[in-house]
Parts: sequence; structure tokens; C-alpha cells
Amino acid sequence: MSEIRNIAIIAHVDHGKTTLVDKILHQCNLFRENQATGELILDNNDLERERGITILAKNVSVQYKGTKINIIDTPGHADFGGEVERVMNMADGVILLVDAFEGPMPQTRFVLQKAIAAGKKAILVINKVDKPNCRPEEVHDNVFDLFFNLDANEEQLDFPTVYGSSKQGWMGPDYKTPTTDVTYLLDTIIANIPTAPKREGTLQIQITSLDYSSFIGRIAVGRIFRGNIKENMPVSVVKRDGRIQKSRIKELFVFEGLGKMKVAEAETGDICAFTGIEGFEIGDTVADFENPEGMPTMHIDEPTMSMLFTINNSPFFGKDGKFVTSRHLRDRLFKELEKNLAMRVEETASPDSYLVFGRGILHLSVLIETMRREGYELQLGQPQVIIKEIDGVKCEPVEVLTVDVPQESSSKVIDLVSQRKGNLLIMEPKGDLTHIEFEIPSRGIIGLRNNVLTATAGEAIMAHRFKDYEPWKGPIPSRIAGVLISKDKGTAVAYSIDKLQDRGKFFVEAGDEIYPGMIIGEHIRPDDLVVNVCTEKQLTNMRASGTDEKMRIVPKIKFSLEEAMEYIQGDEYVEITPSFIRLRKIYLEENERKRMGKKLEAQ
Repeated sequence: MSEIRNIAIIAHVDHGKTTLVDKILHQCNLFRENQATGELILDNNDLERERGITILAKNVSVQYKGTKINIIDTPGHADFGGEVERVMNMADGVILLVDAFEGPMPQTRFVLQKAIAAGKKAILVINKVDKPNCRPEEVHDNVFDLFFNLDANEEQLDFPTVYGSSKQGWMGPDYKTPTTDVTYLLDTIIANIPTAPKREGTLQIQITSLDYSSFIGRIAVGRIFRGNIKENMPVSVVKRDGRIQKSRIKELFVFEGLGKMKVAEAETGDICAFTGIEGFEIGDTVADFENPEGMPTMHIDEPTMSMLFTINNSPFFGKDGKFVTSRHLRDRLFKELEKNLAMRVEETASPDSYLVFGRGILHLSVLIETMRREGYELQLGQPQVIIKEIDGVKCEPVEVLTVDVPQESSSKVIDLVSQRKGNLLIMEPKGDLTHIEFEIPSRGIIGLRNNVLTATAGEAIMAHRFKDYEPWKGPIPSRIAGVLISKDKGTAVAYSIDKLQDRGKFFVEAGDEIYPGMIIGEHIRPDDLVVNVCTEKQLTNMRASGTDEKMRIVPKIKFSLEEAMEYIQGDEYVEITPSFIRLRKIYLEENERKRMGKKLEAQ
């Protein structure tokens, strides 16, 4: 049996993890000469391809010089930190990938902290050394400081460094002399990452991820911590709460290239997938039938944000989606909990609404986007941060926010963040950009990205990571402008929109279907205004100069899902259907809105 190396690739978002995995797969001749493979082979679901980010951790394996290397590709976004924590115990070492220009970023710190805490040995890969303005030596020193600040031990501090360019497909010991392929990195992995230890004793596998096949159902994936596993083997499943359930392994697979290969037996240290176990969850231990021993439960960081998910009860409900009832919504949310460890769902007093807790706007929006593509209709309330009481003090989540922005726009960014209770920590030049770091409450980040991008003409690069819970920072100003609300149900008319353009900016255009209480634009003043955009022009049989002036209508503002979630206030919902994202008031009738507004003021 060949030796096994298990390695996870960790990095900040967009530093080139998935591209590097592509090059390793090609290097190890996984494909036929004439096989069309495309780019970013592992980002294989639609959302990952569209957004250009990795959302789910995935594993592949390659054979190199008689050694099997299991590679786990992890997401670089802190919102998907649950995925990184989940797979960290499958690896014996990590490849830390850092951009040669950007250097260590907030998520680099976040994922590296997890790896060091788990006692993993790291290989540093300084990627994108072909970029202009890159500074590999300086980045290497910054990464060493980061290891030191995260309390790495002597062995972890003595990490090997590899330079290269994933895009050009080379890795080598020196960034000034490009090599021809990535074999230097593979040799470094074999030399520095410990072999998966062969532990003697009874079987132990912790289930770290789920796979699904429409043919055989749910498949458990985990690393064999101790002992061997065979087909048709009777086993015990030790649940996270300590309960033990007897079961039997049916089919057994190991990872081979991009797919799975059916085997009769798998050995200690390998990563395997198996079927036959009913009702398992991530974190359960598959152990010996006679003497089951559970493994320590995985520690996953707490969610920091919650949103209300409720059924769609707008006048247009059921026109677009297939799944519209509260039963559909409930089943789908609880099914998500099986594989998404960093998410929680709580039932509310209303049978139609659920509170969903996640790591951030992006974490929740990926779930919502997946649901709308599956045919669900639902409505979302305003995102809320989770507030805790620690030692009698009201505390809220605080994050470290970094912004890279051209020098001339830096003052605008500092002004915007300061308004939201952000404290400036660091400001320094970085190439032709200015690098700024802040501490800011999580609720201050909601809705900030759009304002920063507008102020900097789209040139700002923002990233943030959760730091800790700190005492409440006081009220933060929310959206300043009021909204334009539709008065009638019908089709928006160009003539009416043209006449109302001086009142604000519109989110609808001529021909869009609207209903009373729907938000159709942003008012120029702080109060809300009810308008009618369904009125046609009155036609007469008289011709006169000046009656037929041209209409010049400003194009409507289109919201992405995250932008809509960040835009709404406490008395508003986002209505999500497979084809539309609409904004609306919770109370559609104007009189009811006023009555509820007075009730809130009285409280």
C-alpha cells in the first residue's frame, strides 16, 4: 500500500487555491491528452462559477512518485469558516497560499489560526509572483510575523517556502527563476508533510462531510483515524450527544482523481466515503461494533447574524415558484442543517416564520440563492446581529475590516466607516494603494460595501473577519433616505415614472408588474412617499405644441441579492422568487403602516 499524505489548501479569497489544484491535477496526468477540462475544475457548482469563489470544501487525490496525496480545497471567505473548521481534522498539514502583492489578508489570518490551533505543519506558497508591483520577500516576512503572532510552535515556525505562479503553472525555490511545472511543490509536500499515521486498534472515523447521489442517497465522508474499514462491516455510530446506534457499511469508496473508486477495504489515514448508515450527522463517529469509542466533537465557531425567513404572502405569491408553503420552507431549512454546521435554525411564535443564524450576509445569501434556484419562494427580514450578555454587559460582535483603496479616496472611506462606529487601527501605503484597517461592529458592515464602492468609484477592495464580542458601541445611523411606495396594483407606465423622477431614483421600469406596498424607488427625502406609477397619459384629440415632449427616463437601479438584504430596514421585507427580487413593506396598506408606526413610537 502506498504512503498517504493528507493536505488542505488554505488562503484568503481569490489568492489562487482552486487554480493551483487545477495545475496539480494536470501535472499528475489525471486527464487524457484530448480531454477538455476547462478552468477551476473544483468550483463545480453554478454559484461558485458565477461568483468566482469556493463555497464548499472538496477533496481530490493524485498519485505522485508512489505516494497518494489527498488534497482538500477549502473556501477562503470567513463567512464559510465552518467549512474550513470541519475539514481541518482530515489533514496532516496545510499549504498556506498567499498573494505576492497583497500579502497576508484577514482571511489568511483566520484560516491559519485554525490550522495552527489544530497543530498542523504548514508549507508557505507565495503565489502570483508574475504580477507587477509584487513583493515576495516582504510578504514572506509578514507571514512569518503572522505565524509568530498566532503562537505557532518551533516546528510550525520552521516552514518551507515555495514561490510560483499558479496561473502560469510553475512552482520553484526562487521567484526570480521560473521553473517549468509544479513538481517542486509536490516534492516539498512529500518531504515536509508527515505521512498519515498508522494507528493500531479498533475502527474510528469522524464524519466530516456529506455527499449525495440521486442513485444511492446520502454518502458519509471522513478520514480513517484508526483501524481499517471494510465492505459489509458491522459498525456502531456514536452520535454527538453520546447515543450509540448499530449499523452496517454497505459500499466503500476512496477518492481517486476527481471521482471515487469502489474498494473492498480502506486503511488508516486515508479519506474514504461509504454508504449504508442511516440518519448520520457531521461530527458523528463511526466506531467498532463491539467496543465503540467516540471522538471529540468538532468545535465550530458560533454564528454572528440572524435573519427572519418567512413564506411569501405578497399579492404575487405562487406565480413564479414551485415551493411556497411553510412546510416546504421548514423541510428545506432543516435539511440544510445536516451539512452546514455553522448555521442554526429556530422556530418562532408564527408557524410561517423561522429565524436562521449564520456567519454573515454572504453565508446566508448563498443558501437563499440556492433555494430560489431550486424553485422556492420566500421573504426575508432585515439582517440582525446576535447580541450576548457577558458578565452583565450587553455585547455585540466586532470585526476587523481591511480596505485597500487609491490614496485620493482614503479620506472618504475613513469618513464612512467612522460614521458606523469604526476605529482606525492601521493606515499604510501598499504599492499604489493605501491599506486601511478598522475595528467595526458587525452591524456597521451591513450596507457599508455599496456606500464604499460608490464613494471610491468601485476601486475599493474590502475584506472583514470576526474578532470577538465587545461591549455595545451605541446607535449606528441606518439608511438616510426614505423610499417610494406603490399605491396601486398594475403595470408601471413610462409616462408616470417620467413625471416622478424628481422625487427620487426608481427600482422599477416601464412594463414591470407592481402591487400596493411594494418599494419601487428611493425618495430624495428621509420620509417615505406613496406614489402612483400606473397612470396612463390622458389622450385628447387636440394637437398642441409642447404636449408631446420626449421622455428621458433614468435606467432603474438593479439590486443583487446581497445588496437587497443590506438595503432593507426593520419594517421591510425582501421578496425572493426564482425570477424576481422585490422589496416591500411588511404592512402593505398605508393606514396599517401608520397605525403600526404609532404603536412602535408609543413603545
